[in-house]
Parts: sequence; C-alpha cells; structure tokens
Amino acid sequence: MTNKIVKLTLLVSATLVAGQALAIEQAELKSQQLKKIVVDNLEFKDFDRDGKLSPFEDWRLSPEVRAQDLLTKLSLEEKAGLMMHGNARSIGDELGHGDKYNFEEIKQLVLDDKVNSLITRLEVSPKDFAEQNNQLQQIAESSRLAIPLTISVDPRNTFYYGNKVTSKAGFSQWPGTLGMAAIGDELVINEYGNIIRQEYRSLGITQALSPMADLGTEPRWSRFEGTFGEDPLLSKSMVRGYIAGVQNGKQGLNSQSVAAVVKHWVGYGAAENGFDSHSAYGKYALYTQKDSLQQHIIPFIGAFEVNVAAVMPTYSILKNAEFNGHKIEPVGGGFNSYLLKDLLRDTYKFNGVIISDWNITKDCNEICINGNPPDVPLKAEGMSWGVEDLTVEQRFIKAIQAGVQQFGGVSDSSVIVSAVKSNKLDEKTIDSAVLAILTQKFKLGQFENPYVDPNQASRFVGNQDFQKVADKAQFDSLVLLENRDKTLPLQAKTKVYLYGFGDDVKNSLKGKANIVDKLEQADVVVARLNAPYEQKHKNYFFGAKYHEGSLEFTADDKDIQFINEASKKHPVVVTVYLDRPAVLTPIKQTAKAVIANFGVKDEVLFNRLFDSNPYNAKLPFALPDSMDSVLKQSSDLPNDMPALYPLGYGLTQ
Repeated sequence: MTNKIVKLTLLVSATLVAGQALAIEQAELKSQQLKKIVVDNLEFKDFDRDGKLSPFEDWRLSPEVRAQDLLTKLSLEEKAGLMMHGNARSIGDELGHGDKYNFEEIKQLVLDDKVNSLITRLEVSPKDFAEQNNQLQQIAESSRLAIPLTISVDPRNTFYYGNKVTSKAGFSQWPGTLGMAAIGDELVINEYGNIIRQEYRSLGITQALSPMADLGTEPRWSRFEGTFGEDPLLSKSMVRGYIAGVQNGKQGLNSQSVAAVVKHWVGYGAAENGFDSHSAYGKYALYTQKDSLQQHIIPFIGAFEVNVAAVMPTYSILKNAEFNGHKIEPVGGGFNSYLLKDLLRDTYKFNGVIISDWNITKDCNEICINGNPPDVPLKAEGMSWGVEDLTVEQRFIKAIQAGVQQFGGVSDSSVIVSAVKSNKLDEKTIDSAVLAILTQKFKLGQFENPYVDPNQASRFVGNQDFQKVADKAQFDSLVLLENRDKTLPLQAKTKVYLYGFGDDVKNSLKGKANIVDKLEQADVVVARLNAPYEQKHKNYFFGAKYHEGSLEFTADDKDIQFINEASKKHPVVVTVYLDRPAVLTPIKQTAKAVIANFGVKDEVLFNRLFDSNPYNAKLPFALPDSMDSVLKQSSDLPNDMPALYPLGYGLTQ
C-alpha cells in the first residue's frame, strides 16, 4: 500500500507539472496551531509538524489512500484510542449534561487517553455551542498528529410538550419520528434530515446517532416513540429518506454530510414485556415465530440502500430467535458474530463502521441487577448482556472478534492495547477498524476544516425558515381519529375551554382562539392528554425515565373523569400524545373529536383545529382495542392484534 501512495502522489505532481494546476482548486483550510506546507502553489496543513507533505496531508488524494497512510503513523495506543467513543464531559457531569464542557477532563481524554470521538449532550445557545465545539477541536489539534475530533449527538429536533431544554439549544422542533411516519412521505423526511444536517454541521457536529430503524412490534415497549412504527415497508422508506437527507445524498459521505448511525441492529423492537434492554430486567427481545426477524431487518435495508455510514448493534439478547435455520447465540448484539458478520457484513454487504451501544463492556453489578437502594443517586451501569460472566478484557475481545469497531461510552482503551500485546487480539483486526474510522473522517472533510463560525451558527440553527417547515410537519402529522357531528373544524368565534394545557397557553393562542376561563362559558372543550403508562422500575437509572406497563387508562384516571363529566354538557375535542399505542376506548366513547399527536405546539394544534382542509396523516401503528389484546399479541410480529383503530387508519374530515 505504501508504494501505491507514493505512485498516487507522484501522479498528482506530474499532472500539475503538465500544466493542469488550474484544474485543482485550493481546499479551504482552517487551523489554530498548524503551519502550512506549500507545494505546487497549493497549501496543505502540516499535521505531523515535519515540514514535509505526507500523503495523509494531501487533500488531492482519496480518503482511502490518506487514511491508509495515516494508519502507518499511528502507535498502538493511538489506534486503540480511535476505537473509543467517549462522553464530552461537562462541569459536574460525567455524561456531559449542562452548559459548559469540562475542558480539563476532555483534554486528558483526548491527549492522554487518545480518545477521538465524543458524544455531546451540551444544552446551550447555538453560538456558545459552536464556540465550545471549536475549543474541543483546538485540543485535538494540539495532539501528536492533530487528528480532528468526531463530535456526535443523539436526536435533538423532536418537540416535546413543555420541554425547555431543546428550545434552549435552538434546534428546529419537529414531530417525533412516529409523526414523520404518520405523514409517510419520503420526500418530507428527506427534507427533515437535510435541515438537521445543516444545523448540526453549523455547530461542528459531524455524526448523528440516528435514526432508529427498530420495528415497533411490541406496543408496550418503552422506546416505541423513537421508531417509525410497526409497518416494515413504511419504516424502510422513512429510514432511507432520513439518512439520504442527513448524509447529503444517497452515495455515502461527502464533505457536507453528517454521518448517520442507524440503530439498533437488529430485533430490538420485540422487547419482552415491553421492558427496555438498557436495564437488566429488560435484556431480552422475545421471538415466538421462526424467521420473524426478517420483518425487523426490512427497515435497515432502506439504510443500506443509501450507504449509511455506521450501524449500532442492539443491547438485547434475541430470546429463542432463529433465522434461516440458524439459532442465534443468546448474547447482546454487540457480541453476536452471526448478527454482525454473517448477516450484516456477508448477507447485506454493509461496509461502514460498526459502533457499539454505550457501556457494553462494563460490569452489571448488584445495583444494575436489583436497582438502586433508597437515597443512592441513580447511575447508569454496564449492559454486558449474555456475557456478564466474562472479564472486561474478554468482552472487548469477543465484541471486536464479532465485528465491533468502535465502543460507545468507553474511554479506557488500555484493555485493547494489552490484549494485542499479549497476542489475544490480532493487530490487523484493530488496523481494519481504525482504517474504516479514519476514512470516514477524511470523507467528511474534517481534516481540512474542523472549525465553524459561531456567528453563523446563531443565525442558522432553528432559523425561521427551518421552523416554518418543521411547523408544517407538526400540522401535517396530526391524525384525525374521530369527528362526530362535524365538531371540527372549530368556528372562528367558538368559545373554548382548555384542559391539560400549560399556563402560558393564552398568550400563545391570542388571536387564534376565543379562550374562556370557566367551563360553563364554553361552546367546546379542548383537552390535551398524554398516553397512559406505568413506572414500576423507578429505582433503575433508565427505569426512572421510561414509560412501561399498561397502555390503558385506569378507572380513576382524573383526565378521563374530567372528559366524562365535561362531555355531558359540552362537545369535547381530545388530542392525545402517543408515545406508545394507547387503548383509547374510554375517550372514543365520550369525546366528539379525537386527534392523535406525536409532538405538536399549541399554536400549530389550534391552527389545525380551525382549518377546514382535509387531514392526510395515517396511524403508523395500530391502536389496540384492549389490554387483553395487547397481552395476547406476539412481541416479534407487526400488526397482529385486534384494533380499535387499525394500522393506516385516519379520517380526512
């Protein structure tokens, strides 16, 4: 390969000497510390500070050639560090929540531990966000080879009612993924992905830990709301459109892309009892039918069709799963050679990077198994499902040999270094992983310009044009389930009593609706509800956050009691936020109009209520007729239970 690099370098120089220098346009270079090298009247950054142009510094060469050259210059410790994907720590928070990075700790991560990929969870204004990300890149630029950081982010663009965190960061606010699936238009979600791409890049973020291609076949599942529902082909279309938007095209990464990480390969959505595999009590996805895993694979095919950059394996153990006559090993996806090599690589020809989910090599201790004791702060533990009895080193080795190339939530790479030195891991396997990671960095243009303009970010993120498109998506995602007696649309002078809305709603609706303070003054009642849920595992870090359990309203539910009483004297319009497929039977029985929402602002909701145009959105999942039906359905099969409102349902008026 070294000879190939030399030949390519000589070929470029010969082309320039032949009088074609004008055909090569100078790349834009930005640096805070590095000197420049001038060759053939063109400028290059001197990453290794030796005053000579190395192939990896030559932006005229292909990303593959540059990555191969850089690989030859790396120490084993630097290679292992590139396989870590750590947390960009903030002041007082190891996970990085807050308004200011802990630059001293991050400096240690990057310079001492050689970590080169970090997830950001910062919650600040766009300008501050961009400035702090630039400071991270300055730290990286001071390292031995000045390799720029990859900064990743979990989804930030979903509107959650009453949430102040995402609005603080300024991102455009859209309906959740279920709402995008309710719209069901691949071109619309492509535009959504494209806008997210522009917002992320303006902040210096080049990797999106999204989308979730998991098929929502278990309606009780705690992470159902992150999916595109239970229709495999609809989910495939949504995944494909989103990734093509985020990555700036269907052909793979380029200098304007944000690298998408599709997750969680594969079968996560069949969560046993609906419990999530972030926690020990939910480590299994239950499979009841032979080859039903094929349905869960279909959405991922949409990702492969547009050359997705990376895949994240599931935490879950696929309990009783069998595929093409092969019984799947009962270990988490990050340790499963059949899922990662036989299926992902060999069958579906995925050639991007495989990134583990967070903390799969860490121990699951007694607190992890039994939950936190009273008065002990909740803390995330390891998710080493199926390999709990292995040592940390053995877990790393098993995951790498299964196909994992980068480890999420991990910063200590010394285990990999020692495993290679003791001949338990082949360094060629490490080289293959690092080469894939570096190649994507070069494709993203990070080596030439890892910095962003903070002033541009503040004018760019969540700007009015972007939010206008996002508001239309919120509007279009609303699914009309009931409209008896032509209750909708509301008329201009209708007196409206509000139930379940925030205190500041009157200001936001001024001029849009005639809001009254007393129920007896109203012509109509508009009620805003959330889908019912339980939290039986509040002594677990993730159990305290997730909605679990029953999908039906309890007999003494105060919201249902209000609707029952109000409906005796007034027509009631109910909108329900569906993070999971709720049993809406008591609402259907009393409300005149029912609208499913997946994240909608008050102003947008009322624009829709007064609008006479037809509704077009359809349910991307079935709403069950009872909890008895939910308990009888198979966790691994889509669309397999009696429904109050079936998959694809939605009135037009």
